[in-house]
Amino acid sequence: MEMYKYVGRTASGVLKRGTIEGTSRRDAMNQLREKGISPRELTETKPSIFNRDLAIGNGVKAEDFVIYCRQFATLIRAGITIVDATKILADQTESKGLKKALKQVEQEIRGGLAFSNAVEKHPKIFPPLFANMVRAGEMTGNLDDTLERMASYFEKQHALKKNIQSTMAYPLILTVLIIGVVIFLMVYIIPQFMGIYDQFGSELPMITQIILTVSEMVQDLWWLVLLLIAIAIGIVIFLYKTNESFHYSVHVAMLKMPIFGKLLQKAAIARMTRTLSSLFSSAVPILDALSIIAKVVENPVISKVVTNARKNLEEGGTLSEPLAEHWVFPPLVHQMTAIGEQTGTLDYMLEKIADFYEEDVDRTVDTLKSLIEPLMIVMLAFVVGIIVLSVMIPMFQVFTEIQ
Repeated sequence: MEMYKYVGRTASGVLKRGTIEGTSRRDAMNQLREKGISPRELTETKPSIFNRDLAIGNGVKAEDFVIYCRQFATLIRAGITIVDATKILADQTESKGLKKALKQVEQEIRGGLAFSNAVEKHPKIFPPLFANMVRAGEMTGNLDDTLERMASYFEKQHALKKNIQSTMAYPLILTVLIIGVVIFLMVYIIPQFMGIYDQFGSELPMITQIILTVSEMVQDLWWLVLLLIAIAIGIVIFLYKTNESFHYSVHVAMLKMPIFGKLLQKAAIARMTRTLSSLFSSAVPILDALSIIAKVVENPVISKVVTNARKNLEEGGTLSEPLAEHWVFPPLVHQMTAIGEQTGTLDYMLEKIADFYEEDVDRTVDTLKSLIEPLMIVMLAFVVGIIVLSVMIPMFQVFTEIQ
């Protein structure tokens, strides 16, 4: 979609200025005429924060898209035409971005454009996987089956992602809580004891001296600490978004993290194999399917292996060979992939790999949730205990001297 700035007059002669989105200059002019505006000037412009929808990336929430996929599949299965189903869902969805896109898709379909080509014009709303599977469904005449498969696919992916996010968020929240408690003790509690220690003038234990030094630094240089943290975070985010090598290295480090690395690795493999199986089942050519996987897998490490696998297939090799050569794929993956290639059941084998790793991720998540809470509580008790101990030891010495 392009953004156009226009100047025109209404039927009553009122001058109108503004911006409008359209697939082309002609489309923008037609939209203006439908609104009763006769355009006199129409120039293409770039979207800005002042004329752009206030949705993040003009996209749609995963929950809204999952609901849309399931409802769309149900309507098509019930015999509703694509045009009518699109109109119904555009009217009832609560997502502004999805509503706007569906209304435009409806207009484009009524104009004679294929549904797959219409949704392909809105990549921020409809992922490439959706558009390509719809196209395959249109070509094979199994659009209803394809939509059912996609609805199930997106539901599973959304549930898997939410499960992992909740597991990763829990220790992060507790870590922030621990830091907050430590800062509170350092800033408000420890200074109250410093005056008492100075009055008695007794020599303080090493642990107390260290805690007092840290407390003074936190009180005097808190702004510098915050500034350095903000700068460090800003640099990391900038490099992550702009430097491919750094971006790749971050994901390698994440996959090799203790405990959580294996969880992320299994989730990424499950996502890749589930997506690839869905594409194969929808009759998408294997080279096209691998190109789509490289874009939607959301992990540059696996994406690089998939790209190499595509090149290997073009040169007459197999899909399983590059998987067997890379550390990110366990033997189970490339062995079952090789069996699927040899027996002509690759889609079935990939689906079974996805089932196995999705169940493994669910079990791991449940185990981690049961272990993380007591571990973080013990960590909180240890940190606070050290600080409290550093305060109490000198107090006992003072009481002993008084007696």
